[in-house]
Amino acid sequence: MKWNKALYIISILILLISSLCNSSYVLADEEVSCNDLYALSAVLMDADSGRILFDKNGNEKRANASTTKIMTCILALECSEITDIVKVSSYASKMPDVQLGICEGEEYYLGDLLHSLMLESHNDSAVAIAEHVGGSVKEFAAMMNTKAKEIGCNNTYFITPNGLDSSDDIGFHGTTAKDLALIMKYCIKDSPKHDMFLDITQTDSYVFSDVSRNRTFSCNNHNAFLNMMEGVLSGKTGFTCDAGYCYVGALCRDGRTYIVALLGCGWPNNKTYKWKDSKKLMSYGIDNYTSKRIVSKEAEISIIIIKSHENTCIMKCNACYSKEILLSNKDKVEYEYIYPKKLDAPIEKGAVVGYINVYINDELFDICNIYASETIIKEDFLYYLKKVATEFF
Repeated sequence: MKWNKALYIISILILLISSLCNSSYVLADEEVSCNDLYALSAVLMDADSGRILFDKNGNEKRANASTTKIMTCILALECSEITDIVKVSSYASKMPDVQLGICEGEEYYLGDLLHSLMLESHNDSAVAIAEHVGGSVKEFAAMMNTKAKEIGCNNTYFITPNGLDSSDDIGFHGTTAKDLALIMKYCIKDSPKHDMFLDITQTDSYVFSDVSRNRTFSCNNHNAFLNMMEGVLSGKTGFTCDAGYCYVGALCRDGRTYIVALLGCGWPNNKTYKWKDSKKLMSYGIDNYTSKRIVSKEAEISIIIIKSHENTCIMKCNACYSKEILLSNKDKVEYEYIYPKKLDAPIEKGAVVGYINVYINDELFDICNIYASETIIKEDFLYYLKKVATEFF
């Protein structure tokens, strides 16, 4: 009996060890290296602060296929109404697969085409949307590039609304993993239409008809990651010959929101690589980062204010930085106070007189203003003239 019991315990231990070894999740405090990922470019971002928690060639521009459509969707939501009627052009109807199969002259509600765009990734729907919102694909692409700059994307160039491989005299259609994560951050957090974006991208299936109700279509969500991990918020897949398999997705767990962006994550027949990389990076973020408030020591800085050639005073300002971000146990936070020793009056209360640079692991993370604590008037001829006039009258 004792021997059987011992065998039972040994068997349980072997199963536990095997389970841990085969797990796709990253254990707490275990680092993820670039070699652990299939993607040629990848980032893991803290969606609240925009801080990059993991980077593999994150600033290297690549073709990004249908992940482009998150920008198409959010622009359409911001610039039009979902009840708008979209008339299909000949050009839109001729887009290559994947396509909804809309025909020239047909009319559809914009909201329906947005579901077609984001759930099934239909290329013809993307062009119909772009032509309706921008007047033409070229004008809509200009809107996409303007929005990308506003968001903070420094190495992104859009030519098409559907992400099909394309190039022109300026460059090729593509982005970086970092920029793509920034666009997703905007879509789910910062855009005034983020709720509508999330509602569309979280829809499992959707049925709609053209305006005349002559044709009916059904769409199913191809973002399989929605059901792979708890808390997945949104995501978009993509594939072209140049781009390979791509993915951008967001997950929220215990008040922490992460974004993963993957470019060049395998080519046929490696369609599942993007899910493995996404799980690995999301798990790494969940296991290693917690929400913490970083607060600098409250420093009282003194600045000499020159009021006139013969008169000066000292202005004391309280300088303090406070923000809640995701940090690991290995992150090092440092603060640098930058301000002049002397300033010429006049100084208005609330004017910026210096900065606090916040560094995480020796990289600049944020800049905080230091404000003047009081108003100080310049004592020039006009000042004394006003003073004499006030006392005299």
